[in-house]
Amino acid sequence: MQIGLIGGIGPAATDYYYRRLISEFASKGTALEMTIVHADAPTLLNNLECNDVGAQVEIYNRLTDRLVSAGAECVVISSIAGHFCIDTFKESSPIPVIDMLTEVNESVKARELARVGILGTRTVMQTKFYSGISTAEVIPPIGNALDDVHSAYVSMAASGYVTSSQRAVFDSACEWLVREASVDAIMLGGTDLTLVYKGDQTQFPIVDCAAIHVDAVVRHATNSYAD
Repeated sequence: MQIGLIGGIGPAATDYYYRRLISEFASKGTALEMTIVHADAPTLLNNLECNDVGAQVEIYNRLTDRLVSAGAECVVISSIAGHFCIDTFKESSPIPVIDMLTEVNESVKARELARVGILGTRTVMQTKFYSGISTAEVIPPIGNALDDVHSAYVSMAASGYVTSSQRAVFDSACEWLVREASVDAIMLGGTDLTLVYKGDQTQFPIVDCAAIHVDAVVRHATNSYAD
């Protein structure tokens, strides 16, 4: 199955998806077939801020038409912020959409997590992952810390790398969530947070949304080969 990836939002997340998909398909001895198109991150963030579902879905549909023309049989959005309009997009997409929110919810449920902290854009944090977690309480940073995380995340996502000051903002928020909010794990509610945290290198459990999403893409694509 050829995978269609809507990337660019942001560059580090796109690179992560690309590299991890290459690695996962290679480990299975299966050739990766994929086409990537570029979505504009500032436009997405503006549509997210305004909750302009129609405008963003129109962009996704145009990009998906391009992917279909290239032979794609499913479409993946490499951005959690970009999932704010996922239900509407799924209704209009000409090919199946592999929905990150559904996959992460299933993972949280399987791990029996009760309280999950979250980092990401302001909207992702304030909506608690777009109310996409059904079995756990999602807890964002509070007050100025939430604004600081949002600003650090948006700057990091736009540049494609993390600075020491941005890392300090994320670390401080995680420390508060673990110590004061008593969360069971930290949800990486922005795919670019793969620049900051890796599951085997943190002092606290994480819910790696990007990794969960990629694993779902691999399952979907490789199961189609088996069929």
